[in-house]
Amino acid sequence: MKNNILVITPIKHIKGLLGKLKKNSIVTLHENISKKKFLKLNDQFDAIFTNPNKTNIYLGEQNLRHLKKIKVICTASTGINHIDTDYCKKKNIKIINIAKDKKIINRISSTAELAFGLTLALIRNIVPSFIDVQKKNWDYEKFIGRQINSLKVGIIGYGRLGKLYHKYCKVFGAQTKIYDPFVKVKSKDFISLKKLLMNSDIISMHIHAAKNFKFMDKKKINLMKKNICLINTSRGEIIDEDELVKFLKKNKLAKVGTDVLFNEVKNKFSSSLYKYSKKSINQVLITPHIGGMTFEGQELAYTHAAKKLYSYLNE
Repeated sequence: MKNNILVITPIKHIKGLLGKLKKNSIVTLHENISKKKFLKLNDQFDAIFTNPNKTNIYLGEQNLRHLKKIKVICTASTGINHIDTDYCKKKNIKIINIAKDKKIINRISSTAELAFGLTLALIRNIVPSFIDVQKKNWDYEKFIGRQINSLKVGIIGYGRLGKLYHKYCKVFGAQTKIYDPFVKVKSKDFISLKKLLMNSDIISMHIHAAKNFKFMDKKKINLMKKNICLINTSRGEIIDEDELVKFLKKNKLAKVGTDVLFNEVKNKFSSSLYKYSKKSINQVLITPHIGGMTFEGQELAYTHAAKKLYSYLNE
């Protein structure tokens, strides 16, 4: 008997993926389904295939209780903050992701590349200068930036993405310091969090959300330089956005580049940082969670996740 898979993330652009999912399964595509339509789906599905980057569906009790046959949720991502793990455990729903599949994720550099891209975009004022040109202005004086090889870059979290970001910064000649209490290395590059926050011109966050809710709180935020450039491609929940906005309002030379927002899955546009960005393009640059969204990265992540789902459903 074939399994029924519900797909709620865009996959048509990934070569061969639909065919892999259809192998021994019936696949229903609802790539951009609304919450209203999701709640009206028939109880016929055994599995859900998803990804956090575009979905508006938080996979918890409220949205899953009518789908009583679901036995597995497969997400083509490392993070699972779009899934209620407690509810899934309670209902014996298996969660599959790719966080521990090092051979695959070590080949995906997309998110670290975006973090570095956001860094350059902020210190060189690329977006506001482009917007100014569109208004038929041609004035460089307002947009004089900084060279990264003259700046101190602090990296919080030295896992796969932190290491890649570090490599890119070193190639460009930046001075780098690292904070990660879980990495036991004797090196002058590793310093205390307080020193990193106080002395860095640029800070890039590369930590997991699960155990770091509002890691950047009021106290830490206010230790940063008044002209800090803060980068976040991890999860919005690791920063207290209300406190960050207060900091930005007081320090007009401070800048934030982020690919994620607080409460992104459930209500992203309620984010205080998003609201502030609408009137502060010189200070805030937001991208719509495109970190892992390259053709190469998606093909690797989604194809591997599909293989894992197939193995689970047919074991």
